[in-house]
Amino acid sequence: MKTLGKYSIGMGDRFGRQGSAQLKAVIEAGTKGIDITPVWNKSNREHMIIGTRPDDVRKEADEVTKKAGFTKPYFVDADHINLDTVDRFIDCSDFFTIDVASYIGNKADEEKIEEFVIRSMVYSGKIRFNDIAEPIEVSLKKIKNIAEKYLFAALKAREIYEIIEKKKGKGNFVTEVSMDEVPHPQTPVELLFILKMLGDLKIPAQTIAPKFSGRFNKGVDYSGDPDKFAAEFESDLMVIDYAIKEFGLPDNLKMSIHSGSDKFAIYPYIGSIIRKHDKGIHLKTAGTTWLEEVTGLALSDGAALEFVKEIYFSSLEKTDELCAPYADVIDIDKSGLPSVKEVSGWSSKKFADSIRHVEGNSDYNPNIRQLIHVAYKLAAENSDKFFILLAENSKTVAECVFENLYNRHICRLFDIR
Repeated sequence: MKTLGKYSIGMGDRFGRQGSAQLKAVIEAGTKGIDITPVWNKSNREHMIIGTRPDDVRKEADEVTKKAGFTKPYFVDADHINLDTVDRFIDCSDFFTIDVASYIGNKADEEKIEEFVIRSMVYSGKIRFNDIAEPIEVSLKKIKNIAEKYLFAALKAREIYEIIEKKKGKGNFVTEVSMDEVPHPQTPVELLFILKMLGDLKIPAQTIAPKFSGRFNKGVDYSGDPDKFAAEFESDLMVIDYAIKEFGLPDNLKMSIHSGSDKFAIYPYIGSIIRKHDKGIHLKTAGTTWLEEVTGLALSDGAALEFVKEIYFSSLEKTDELCAPYADVIDIDKSGLPSVKEVSGWSSKKFADSIRHVEGNSDYNPNIRQLIHVAYKLAAENSDKFFILLAENSKTVAECVFENLYNRHICRLFDIR
């Protein structure tokens, strides 16, 4: 049976050039006693924009692990797939993030809702969870409201799961259920009954990705109350513990944090809580690799710097177009975007420091970082030149990718000093 390790990281590599640098970060963590399972992930949207195919991700993962002599498990994630996109990922993936966000809020048949409520009646009243001081109050009305909101989505998850299982065979892949790309967070009570739905439908989820409070914008830090996040996160962990025992879900079911990258403000909270309860975690760092490629090219100066400046200049002209697909996960203050004239005179260090997320650096500009984050389409449109520049400056770029993943993410999350 394919089993995800206790700690795992979903590593986005949009252009498929930085797998070795990413793997190096995972291997380095292993030397410090933190064993992390690498999971290379790429969404259908990214494939369509860049012009790649899902099997390109498999090829990269296989090649870099073989070259490094990496013999531990690793996975290729069909990221955020649904009924419309699952088929093209089946052959080359062994991790499937089943995204049910678009189905949430649609009502299942009334008969199915009533059946679920009846099966769940035993959980009405007060439920106590380990390490949560106050019991959770659950009414039958609340259970029905949750069923009306989420049961249809769970049934769709089962439908997608069956398509995968029919082709891959039971136990030959890892299943994640994702519901994070929605406007409002799920409460611990909602998560409890969502997990019951998955258990009833026999979806062997090894990770679950709920929506938390606060903003998880692309490429920048968490915006919200870290203490409130921590309380939610810990409550959800205890709910998962309870659900494993009650609903027949896999023993290794764990939380998945779709970070949108760089959620440095909450990493200490996540790390301390999973250590407190001896729990695993799956972290998706998404598009930071592309940002580190831009940073590395900027630091390389010359033609490489001019190329990434042109990416920025073009993105200024196409800001609305580039941001539209990511409207719910970016907050760009256009007044904070410097002009073409200003940036034209920037040094390589100034441009790199504006993009690179380093706290305390006065040149860091989250507006530029978010815009560049969604501007990878522009590099794809001039991929021949982009790939030549990446190859010519591969050492600098790889150092940036490694430093970002290892020092800024892994060390912070797992308290490696």
